[in-house]
Amino acid sequence: MSVLATALGKIRGLSDGNVNTYLGVRYGQPPVGAMRFKASQMAEAWPGIYDATQYPNRAMQEKTLSTLGLPVGGAVSEDCLFLNIYSPKTDSTLRPVLVWFHGGGFVAGSANEYDGSVLAEQGDVVVVTVNSRLGVFGFFDWSYFGSAYEGSASNGIRDQILALQWLRENIEDYGGDPSNVTIFGQSSGGSSVLALLAAPAADGLFHKAISCSGTAVYRPTADQTEKLAERLGMQRDGLLDAVLRMPAKEILDFKMGGAFSVDGTVITRDTFQAIVERGADGVPLIAGSNATEGTYYTRGSPDAQDHHDWLNRYLATDMLCGRDPDAYFEALAKAYPDASPGKLHEMIWTDMFRRIAITAAQTSATHGAGGWLYRFDLPVNLKGSEHVGAPHAAEMAFTFNTVCKPTSHAYTFHDTRDSVVQRVGGHWSGLVTAMARWGDPNGYAQADSLPEWPQYHAAQRPCLCIDAQFSVAQDPDELHRGLWEAR
Repeated sequence: MSVLATALGKIRGLSDGNVNTYLGVRYGQPPVGAMRFKASQMAEAWPGIYDATQYPNRAMQEKTLSTLGLPVGGAVSEDCLFLNIYSPKTDSTLRPVLVWFHGGGFVAGSANEYDGSVLAEQGDVVVVTVNSRLGVFGFFDWSYFGSAYEGSASNGIRDQILALQWLRENIEDYGGDPSNVTIFGQSSGGSSVLALLAAPAADGLFHKAISCSGTAVYRPTADQTEKLAERLGMQRDGLLDAVLRMPAKEILDFKMGGAFSVDGTVITRDTFQAIVERGADGVPLIAGSNATEGTYYTRGSPDAQDHHDWLNRYLATDMLCGRDPDAYFEALAKAYPDASPGKLHEMIWTDMFRRIAITAAQTSATHGAGGWLYRFDLPVNLKGSEHVGAPHAAEMAFTFNTVCKPTSHAYTFHDTRDSVVQRVGGHWSGLVTAMARWGDPNGYAQADSLPEWPQYHAAQRPCLCIDAQFSVAQDPDELHRGLWEAR
């Protein structure tokens, strides 16, 4: 156990002798009762000694297990504005801070699924993982009901901004440098990173960004209050009062609100417009995805599924940031005439994450403060899963380098006893912490064993390919770029 004196009060955490861990630190007041669907408010100081030795509540969601199917600590509750802090044993030196936003499609997942202890010790950095509101609690537009609900369609993002504000005021107490903060995340967490670039209230709260398999925000917010009122059999003007009286579980059953949007209050423009507008005053960005993202969703099955048609169109429209995807579908079918429905579905998933990553890296390199592109290629090597390649989420255990910690609760797709897996974990997490420390991944201490990673540019389109051997490929996406650029 470890007790730390902070500006907000004393706090008891866990210690393994090298890293102090503080679980469930409250950054926001409970968004419950009259505060349901409203902007979150900063937490206050506490009396006595705060117990930070147990995983905190997770946001309201249907999943009882983690996003990848493992047991996960923490109850499900509306009262979910907590973060977990992993810090090397504190001394007078302030360390870079890495703030992680979890995936789960904005409807599931939690900070509790991730183990930041390895990254903290290895990189001599402070790692923070954040819980925030999800689904209808975090991403449903209630602004029809007045100014108090403006921006409610982005409450989940607003929670993340509040967490960053809390860290700016308090992370020094845990050994972190508030002037050197990197946000990073995967899937909807990577999307959150790209959304925060377009949220003015977040400007200055972070200084570097890493988006893993994220999508870009571009859709305008859609008011669904009339639709929900009809579904519940009531008048629209009485909807909010009725929902505020409902138990959280009943509201969760609406199964609405699982998408981010340009709401005009919190997120004010699309991701790429924001990068261009901020220019050199923005932040350097690493963006990337996995070689076969889509196999996570098909499990390699070639069969057609009922959801393929509508979901393919949704994914492809997101990939093209709203453009009609018909030309892309035609080009994809022509390029792969023998592909099964399942294989086509896989490729559309993969293309969506890939095009967004490329566009983000290129826009940041050309118009922003710097941009680098990666692709995670190391195939899954656990027995029975070799056919899935490098699916969505496969890189997370390497980002945190939990592949080198057999006792970690974090999920891994790979055989952690494999020396190649161990080496790749060390190198990739080293590049992540180098980016956090210097704003350039090439500052990695063992970079002499890796190729120089150039910023992305349209002439050669360099991409760091993360495999048994790291390499820089020139335009590895040429074929599929031609497909999604089809008109």
